[in-house]
Amino acid sequence: MPSFLITLALLFVHGNAGLANGVWTGVTGGAEGAVPLPDHTVGVLLAEKITYFTPFVMRPLLAALSQLDTAQLEVASSLGVRPARIVRRVILPEALPALAAGGSLVLVLCLDESGIVLFTCAKDVTTLPMWVYSKAILESDYPAACVVAVVDIALSTGLYGLHRVVSRRAGA
Repeated sequence: MPSFLITLALLFVHGNAGLANGVWTGVTGGAEGAVPLPDHTVGVLLAEKITYFTPFVMRPLLAALSQLDTAQLEVASSLGVRPARIVRRVILPEALPALAAGGSLVLVLCLDESGIVLFTCAKDVTTLPMWVYSKAILESDYPAACVVAVVDIALSTGLYGLHRVVSRRAGA
């Protein structure tokens, strides 16, 4: 699903004139809704990181956890090991490569995401793609836009290569 559709869905539900706030103001008679979707960094984080990119981390993590040997967990618990220590000493070492693979993929995707920032109308949030857009289209400063675009491509390519190496080692 394209990222701007996730953002539009969030705006339709949590925006100032969205469904959740419409129900809230209808029930309470208040002038403002209880759950506004902010048009700054918090709104971008909610739409981008939490809603849109969570599956990119969860898929490798769930795959790694499905391959976890439950006998290790049963032995540890039968020996009286506390649950927090089981998580720290058994589960986390198995899940860490998958978390690193998913996290690196999300980082690569975040470097190239501009639709969510545009649709949340976050004027005070500047990402690399938005900076390239503003330099090239709004200011007509093409040399600066080209430099930032090349840096963005180099970062994305390098991080994608790192993602491939980590995911190959994680077996994802």
